[in-house]
Amino acid sequence: MTGEQVVRRLAAIVVADVVGYSRLIGADETGTLARLATLRRDIVDHAIARHAGRLFKETGDGFLVEFTSAVQAVTCAMEIQKQVEAKAGEGQPLRLRIGIHVGDVVVQGDDLMGDGVNIAARIESIADPGGVALSRAVYEQVCDRLDTSFDDRGEIELKNINRPVHIFAIGGEGAAPPPALTLPDKPSIVVLPFQNMSGDPEQDYFADGMVEEITTVLSRVRWLFVIARTSAFTYKGQARDLRQVGRDLGVRYLLEGSVRKSGRRVRVTAQLIDAETGAHLWADRFDGGLEEIFDMHDRVAMEVVSAIEPNLRHAEIERSRRKPTASLDAYDLYMRASAAFMEPSGRNLRAALDFTQQAIARDPHFARALALRAACIMHSVDSFGPDAVPEALRLAHAALATSSDDSEATSFAAMTIALLGGSIETALTGSERALMLNPNGFSAIMHSGWVQAAAGHPNEAINMFTRALRMSPRDPFRGYCELGLAIGYRDAGHPENALAWARRAILTLPQLAGGYRAAAVALVDLGRVDEARDMIRQLLQTQPHARIDLAFVRRQNRNESTTESWIRTLQQAGLPD
Repeated sequence: MTGEQVVRRLAAIVVADVVGYSRLIGADETGTLARLATLRRDIVDHAIARHAGRLFKETGDGFLVEFTSAVQAVTCAMEIQKQVEAKAGEGQPLRLRIGIHVGDVVVQGDDLMGDGVNIAARIESIADPGGVALSRAVYEQVCDRLDTSFDDRGEIELKNINRPVHIFAIGGEGAAPPPALTLPDKPSIVVLPFQNMSGDPEQDYFADGMVEEITTVLSRVRWLFVIARTSAFTYKGQARDLRQVGRDLGVRYLLEGSVRKSGRRVRVTAQLIDAETGAHLWADRFDGGLEEIFDMHDRVAMEVVSAIEPNLRHAEIERSRRKPTASLDAYDLYMRASAAFMEPSGRNLRAALDFTQQAIARDPHFARALALRAACIMHSVDSFGPDAVPEALRLAHAALATSSDDSEATSFAAMTIALLGGSIETALTGSERALMLNPNGFSAIMHSGWVQAAAGHPNEAINMFTRALRMSPRDPFRGYCELGLAIGYRDAGHPENALAWARRAILTLPQLAGGYRAAAVALVDLGRVDEARDMIRQLLQTQPHARIDLAFVRRQNRNESTTESWIRTLQQAGLPD
């Protein structure tokens, strides 16, 4: 194409394929091909023509269609799925997944190439069977024009796509809208992301750290229900309807504000809003030096609590006040590590390890940095070799020894000890202490779920993961709670529930191998071995080196019979040893 001008245009791209096509072909090649031809002729081609689409590629079991309008693309996809699902109910076994993206495409004759097509194809791969998945770019063009409900799946890492894509879903398995959240029986609040007013995007971590600390202080007040920071941060950088935010999270009060850091001086502004009425209940400004930053966290939190409950005794905040380290340099490094850890990827995990190492060098007794470093090693244990587990356990025990009043450090350390095969009694004691220190803390509750699961207490684990999801209903890492529920329900003898939660975990965190494993095990338990093997094939397509790591499985649960059952069932599903 040397010398030729590249032709580009903006298009809405629809990508669809048949669910479980390889399995269907293996079982009945002639019948499957005939049904696919009928589906294309009677449903797909007519719908594309009605909505002014252009079929530009076929892939054997699927097709790619171009539209000039996002509304037409989504309407066509919904119509196709409605008719295909109706046929499925009449004994027609074919079902579709459909993904849609609006983006720039490169024109090559009748074909289209480029990111717009690639992203649509990756979105299709995570769509629910019978459902439609779409990117935020599509959602923003159709949300006010179509009379349908959208399930906000949050940001999802897609294979070979550099940045996470915010996904919304329509219909399909597991896509039933969550029940409306009722207000808790005690005052409820979320601290929304503070705006960084410093003029330097590199200072975002500082504003985020301020929000995290205020959230932590508030969550220690036992009569408050506090939404976790991670759910709050799904609203970062977005224009937001504050009343809708209150409905989405099931809270009565919202705290928002801004941070301006200039040299060694900091200015924080904050305002408290009644989510039901939109009324501003209180606003204030706080100025100070960096050396006063911990006091500033507490001053903001105390003012908020006083606005919610005028009769609150100031001693409640005083008792909950915890300065995590005397070293401001170490604390700054910890905040940077925490920001990297919240967006897990190989690069971010390495950055978090580097920052925690520097923080510990400045303050060897900084419990949060010790615990976070242990958790980072646990998440990347395969990259560290045989010394990884003892090193992570050493750091976790060191964190427990120095975290007598720090719930987050205690819960992180307890979970690491539990999941790496350390003393389960130590892990249970640490988890119990973390919950006592911070009964409303998302981390303490979620990590307790993993400790209970490792201890072989599935019903207790289910309770903790359920509480954590209510505490942080939009959490970008809710996939870990969903996976925990899948494991808990399977070990408690409820494979149907386990399968439903495993599928949700796969949708939320498709790069997480545990979701596929849990789904495959549940399918074998239900007697659906062919589907289980299909699930393992999907896992091996994305992670070719996935295997049954016997040591890993046995570290995850102290109940020997449960562990052996997982190993046997994974072998039945076809996962190599």
